[in-house]
Amino acid sequence: MMRDKDGRRQVAEWLREAEAVVIGAGAGLSASAGFTYTGDRFQRYFQDFIDKYRFRDMYSGGFYPFETWEEYWAYWSRYIYINRYMDAPKPVYKRLFELMRDKDYFVITTNVDHCFQKAGFDKERLFYTQGDYGLFQCSEPCCQETFDNEDVVRRMVEGQKKMRIPDELLPVCPHCGKPMAMNLRADSRFVEDEGWHRASERYGNFLRTRGEKRVLFLELGVGGNTPGIIKYPFWRMTMANPRAAYACINYGEAVCPKEIEGQSVCINGDIGELLGDHILQFPWVRG
Repeated sequence: MMRDKDGRRQVAEWLREAEAVVIGAGAGLSASAGFTYTGDRFQRYFQDFIDKYRFRDMYSGGFYPFETWEEYWAYWSRYIYINRYMDAPKPVYKRLFELMRDKDYFVITTNVDHCFQKAGFDKERLFYTQGDYGLFQCSEPCCQETFDNEDVVRRMVEGQKKMRIPDELLPVCPHCGKPMAMNLRADSRFVEDEGWHRASERYGNFLRTRGEKRVLFLELGVGGNTPGIIKYPFWRMTMANPRAAYACINYGEAVCPKEIEGQSVCINGDIGELLGDHILQFPWVRG
């Protein structure tokens, strides 16, 4: 198993030779693109909540038991807006798309920020397993249905005052009248709607029809929180296909089991820097 400098060259060669590429993306990819949940970006958009509640980061603030729905949605509308409807600060996803544009690819991701589609990836080749910041669902839920939220989220952001939204903007389920919730996989109430199941089926079909080809499993920024979704399946599929290769690019968590070391490259580094300064410089990637 090669690492770092030699590994970069090997990944570039695998990209050129691959008959199919399966991208598995986690939070580290979006972090590399500038979607950070702490520091200056958090302070820029949430200083009033930080002052009042001493929140340390955007993520933990989302679990705070706000006393009113008006304040809850003031916080969450900003959260959704900057992480779903604003573009990523750095062009990491666009660089990745340029690498994949002419490839036979599929993407499975635990990210919920929709960056792949905004960068140009074909929506028919994307499987968002853990939900989408751009969707509401019934909090009950009374139905297996999701609802686009862009219009109301923008109105919440524009209309909020003193950390509260107008009560007429409070989102409720059109079927039962219960409060809406985010379509994010947090517990057993997560709604897997028709679109989710279609994407799951397309992903399964892609894997089945490329199972004996020269496949590159490209894992980007996947941590250890939910390894059963991307990491472990990528390891198993690489082991099952002697023509497959596994590349893991992650800052501080680039590992693989010894059983596939001969088919693997693990690079400990920033994904954006590698895509911008290393892999793209090799002309044979797009050959």
